[in-house]
Amino acid sequence: MSLNATLASVTRRIAERSRPYRTAYLARLDAARHEGVQRGALSCTNLAHGFAAFPANDKLKLKQDRAPSVAIVSSYNDMLSAHQPFERYPQIIRDAVREDGGVAQFAGGVPAMCDGITQGQTGMELSLFSRDAIAMGTAVALSHNMFDAALYLGVCDKIVPGLLIGALHFGHIPAVFVPAGPMTSGMTNSEKVKIRQLYTEGKIGRAELLEAESKSYHDAGTCTFYGTANSNQMLMEAMGLHLPGSAFITPNTPMRDALTAAAAKQALKITAQGQQYTPVGRLVDEKSIVNAIVALLATGGSTNHTLHLVAIAKAAGLVIDWDDFSKLSSVVPLVTRIYPNGTADVNHFHAAGGTGFVLRELIDAGLMHDDVMTILGQGLRAHATEPLFDEAGKVTWKATPKDSGDDTVLRPAANPFSADGGLKLLQGNLGRSVIKVSAVKHEHRAVQAPAIVFHSQEAFMKAFKAGELDKDFVAVLTFQGPRANGMPELHALTPALGILQDKGRHVALVTDGRMSGASGKVPAAIHVTPEVLAGGPLGFVRTGDMIRLDAEAGILEALVSEAEWASRTSETADLSGNQTGMGRELFSVFRASVSAAEEGGTSFGLPPVLENEKATV
Repeated sequence: MSLNATLASVTRRIAERSRPYRTAYLARLDAARHEGVQRGALSCTNLAHGFAAFPANDKLKLKQDRAPSVAIVSSYNDMLSAHQPFERYPQIIRDAVREDGGVAQFAGGVPAMCDGITQGQTGMELSLFSRDAIAMGTAVALSHNMFDAALYLGVCDKIVPGLLIGALHFGHIPAVFVPAGPMTSGMTNSEKVKIRQLYTEGKIGRAELLEAESKSYHDAGTCTFYGTANSNQMLMEAMGLHLPGSAFITPNTPMRDALTAAAAKQALKITAQGQQYTPVGRLVDEKSIVNAIVALLATGGSTNHTLHLVAIAKAAGLVIDWDDFSKLSSVVPLVTRIYPNGTADVNHFHAAGGTGFVLRELIDAGLMHDDVMTILGQGLRAHATEPLFDEAGKVTWKATPKDSGDDTVLRPAANPFSADGGLKLLQGNLGRSVIKVSAVKHEHRAVQAPAIVFHSQEAFMKAFKAGELDKDFVAVLTFQGPRANGMPELHALTPALGILQDKGRHVALVTDGRMSGASGKVPAAIHVTPEVLAGGPLGFVRTGDMIRLDAEAGILEALVSEAEWASRTSETADLSGNQTGMGRELFSVFRASVSAAEEGGTSFGLPPVLENEKATV
């Protein structure tokens, strides 16, 4: 099937907009590549330091300047269930690489924090900035210039984007991303939501809530709902950075280990010394970025990627914005129903056909670029497959079944759950914002009600518990942007707003903060840009102003006369409490330099353009 016209147009727009920066990026990439193995650029003293502690056979290979060296960069820690499985991976990787004549070295670890643990806590204010810290940690790991390829071990919210941003700053080095997989299914999502609401209403206590949460999050692996962590895995598949079908294989199983070993061997094949040199900086181009956006939209993925994909693209010299997301969302069908957009979890999704089914359907519908570079070197259609063991016990791949295994979870593009991707751009006198409506019923997608302004989650919850919010209103939560307090996720509000909506109240949330992949049934205009601390007009709103949020029409505005609006100045707030404690003072440099949400919320910029390209910028 021919390529969808909107997809083609958006891709061209990105390429044209990005040309000066992409040209500069690729020039830098080519300049970093060394003829022969990368460590050949090191002095003898440098190199001796680099292999001093290695076994004799590996040391000999590294001395000879012929066998490729593969870096392992891992987010392993044993507190976080999603990352605990990575403890075993380095030895699996070393053995697999040795079998094929190379050497694998653990180059470095990167931090990994869990938004599930820090939700509603002070530590959440470090969350967004941890992405850039992870990118910096990746750069430190690779700075020794020893490596011909790298394996990146990561799963969750900021970790995978951070690893990929770091990898792209070493874009001459091939990259393979290696997931850990989801934990097995626990308590059903519908039961979990019910118990959380009962707790919020004061009908059960902390002991009952903790018991239920322990049944939901009960084993090694990532959380099974379709939040940012599992959206990350979908995007790595859509960009061709995973081995096909590897995202949602559960940890500590024979297939999981076999895929980890196979990923290590594939990394060797795509080094400059292998069969097909595939530098990650060329793999990630405008077409693969568009494929990632399409996969996000088609599966109802995390709104966090309206920041992360922008930042990832920027690291590769590419410029995307929310108009690109919005235009693609208008033509990309929603083909999955995974919690919070349905009741199924990612294990059900995987069993129904999973990532391979989604990729094939979108390619066949002309909604993805097949002619892209991937770690397999065969175009994206080669990733529309699923792994299995052959008769010899080795992992191989077969075509994904034509039919969905469960059409309440996964459907073909010709018969989707919705004709569009469920991510909308909102604009008006309050700024620009995104809203995820894939879980919002049509009757709740437009709300017009008086504003109640809050400067913190705590102030909102205090009003809710005092019974002051049992009415129609729009919660306007300000000073939640990256400059103000690091842009924490605001899920503490979700159960309370859900209770009010269930009681028949017309409610919505408008904020310059985040809600992420667990955005649910209440309409939430998030990432409002510019943020209030940067002079954004959301700071002009006063309690009692009528707010119109219309996701169908793409409108976000305060219904205030132009004269009154022009006369207002922004509200102020005491943010001194957000500056110190729980390590926040160490991240002050990020708050001072961070870009706007639509620019990725990053502390780094686009590559400086070449002299002969400056006239086109």
